[in-house]
Amino acid sequence: MNTVSETIARKGRLAGNVLKTISNESRSKLLLKIHDGLKANAGSIRAANKLDLELAEKSQLADSLYKRLDLFKGDKFETMLVGIKDVAELEDPVGKVKLARQLDEGLNLYQVTAPVGVLLVIFESRPEVIANITSLAIKSGNAAILKGGKESVNTFREISRIINSVITENELALGIPSGVIQLIETRQDVSDLLQQDQYIDLVVPRGSNALVRQIKSSTKIPVLGHADGICSIFLDHEASLNVAKRITLDAKTSYPAGCNAVETILIHPEMPEWWEVLKNLSKAGNVKLHVTKDVKDAYLSKLNEDSQSSGYFQSFIVDIDESSDFDKEFLSLDCAVKFVESTEEAVSHINVHSSKHTDAIITENKKNAEFFLKGVDSSGVYWNASTRFADGFRYGFGTEVGISTSKIHARGPVGLDGLVSYQYQLRGSGQVASDYVGSGGNKAFIHKNLDITGIQL
Repeated sequence: MNTVSETIARKGRLAGNVLKTISNESRSKLLLKIHDGLKANAGSIRAANKLDLELAEKSQLADSLYKRLDLFKGDKFETMLVGIKDVAELEDPVGKVKLARQLDEGLNLYQVTAPVGVLLVIFESRPEVIANITSLAIKSGNAAILKGGKESVNTFREISRIINSVITENELALGIPSGVIQLIETRQDVSDLLQQDQYIDLVVPRGSNALVRQIKSSTKIPVLGHADGICSIFLDHEASLNVAKRITLDAKTSYPAGCNAVETILIHPEMPEWWEVLKNLSKAGNVKLHVTKDVKDAYLSKLNEDSQSSGYFQSFIVDIDESSDFDKEFLSLDCAVKFVESTEEAVSHINVHSSKHTDAIITENKKNAEFFLKGVDSSGVYWNASTRFADGFRYGFGTEVGISTSKIHARGPVGLDGLVSYQYQLRGSGQVASDYVGSGGNKAFIHKNLDITGIQL
């Protein structure tokens, strides 16, 4: 007898097997209809989100999670809608020919992109993720099973109700089965589905360090994700002061709860007026600086030269806990600060303490920048740019399924390309292996590479 989780997983597999045969035109049309449905029901979604926020406030939800939960803060809801349309308009990721080789006359081998299959996506707080994953999954021909955090359950239910209603309404016209997007609500459902490796192909956890680690230790299914966003920025001795001030302020304060916010600033002590960068963070961004003793002594010395403002800036300084602060994702207006004497030392520090998410160098010295870009072992490495650019929407992926710090399959912000694998298609005209050398025959293979320009199968 099938369990509930096996029924859900099997339904996803069957729906995915149908979806991957549906044309890109039909998949994209459905996404545009989902966009319109969500836009038309913004009022009911806002009401559901307001209820979640009220409950979160009563339960004293952590500030970083509360900020992620608010779907209508700033332009977040509009950005979610734009992301769906952007994905719909992207090139079809399925059926791209990556390799074409003639093995013999009338016997051609093709390496062709194909959907991963069935995705299990588990996320916390951010209710917009359901729309992001839905659009990416459908566009890439994958079925998806989604689980949102309990703090976003009302928003999650309302968005899922609208999405599934749109899919059902268009099932006959577009041929896309309703089972392509399924939604679950309990932790037990997740635990049970993590055992369904026969039907589920990829797990994508989006949330805390604890969530990701727990998922990885609980399943045989491949897991795509990152546990932490410990991002660093190195201010080289040839860094532009104005560039350094703008980038560090943006990277720390534009969205402190983001996994791409900077958590550590490394400073070459010979950078002219480096202390102005720290003053700018505190004055313009209310950032608390967790500083090493040598940074503190040098910084206080500079502050004391201006006795009128010394007390104000000193209030933003705390002694660093070197046993933990360089390995911490603050997710708040806090930042660890340390002196390093060279680019090599900065790279070494980052490779020891980084979570391999995104790290940046600020410098006008091309040689140092190139060394940093090659030396830092992270999924994103930047030169004179804010770490906040580490995002699928900003990369032009339409949106993202998540950010991966692994080195296999997909890395960095994962968009459509990370949701397709490939298969080998061999197109022949009656050939058999035993006619060829190596299998008892005398025929030799041609093994001639073919031009793949413009081929889509």
